[in-house]
Amino acid sequence: MGAGSNVSELVELALLLVAVGALSGFLAGVFGIGGGAILVPVFYECFRIAGVPLEVRMPLCIGTSLAVIIPTSIRSYRAHRARGAVDMEVLRKWLVPILTGVILGSLIARYAPERLFKIVFVAVAWSAAARLLLARESWKFGDDLPGGPLMKIYGFFVGLLSTLMGIGGGLFSNLLMTFYGRPIHQAVATSSALAVLISIPGALGYIYAGWPAAARYPDVVALQLPFALGYVSLIGAILVMPTSLLVAPLGVRVAHAMSKRMLEVAFGCYLLIVGSRFVISLL
Repeated sequence: MGAGSNVSELVELALLLVAVGALSGFLAGVFGIGGGAILVPVFYECFRIAGVPLEVRMPLCIGTSLAVIIPTSIRSYRAHRARGAVDMEVLRKWLVPILTGVILGSLIARYAPERLFKIVFVAVAWSAAARLLLARESWKFGDDLPGGPLMKIYGFFVGLLSTLMGIGGGLFSNLLMTFYGRPIHQAVATSSALAVLISIPGALGYIYAGWPAAARYPDVVALQLPFALGYVSLIGAILVMPTSLLVAPLGVRVAHAMSKRMLEVAFGCYLLIVGSRFVISLL
């Protein structure tokens, strides 16, 4: 392949990442998910084209996604909080359990096989899609969120699974809060705050987890300094972040304009589609 085609392929990749940034920012605002559920599948294709080895491709996607989520989730959280929609009590109860789950998820990422990340992503995305698309009002765990140990266990698993999927936790907290009778708009707003709690330590954990991989694949550009820190691709993050930040507040406005059922169906369809991509790659 000539130098001209290499340059043209890199320009196409760069433009794709900029567009993906806008889409992930919009989804962060609409669904309170930090955009990770779209970033991971798209980063996967970009890193495949860039020649990143299969063994490290998925964790590199997840670590980079968590890094991008940091500014996006902060912007989305501030916009939702300005509307008074964030449940601060839930945040206080989940702070320590979520951080514990994020730390364990980062340790698992250092040693886990690549397939594990895909299996977790598909299982959770499709379960959530089924709940959102098929659920009736009668499908509930209770009339309000529990207190005590069960609430802490929920928080721990939100942190752990979000770190293994490269998402901001909104997927899980949205489902939990709606299963306990909370309005979807409040769930989305609170999830945007949880994304801040998960993405910062999560990205740092993937930097730590990726150091051995960088040593194993020194000739892969995507894993070399200054292009990456561990499992966080700096080029991917820098290209995606600006448009993501610009568009996040627009997503918040759209979320508050949609009905509860419209928001649930849109979110469910979206999760079904992104989960399908990884099922194909697992076969």
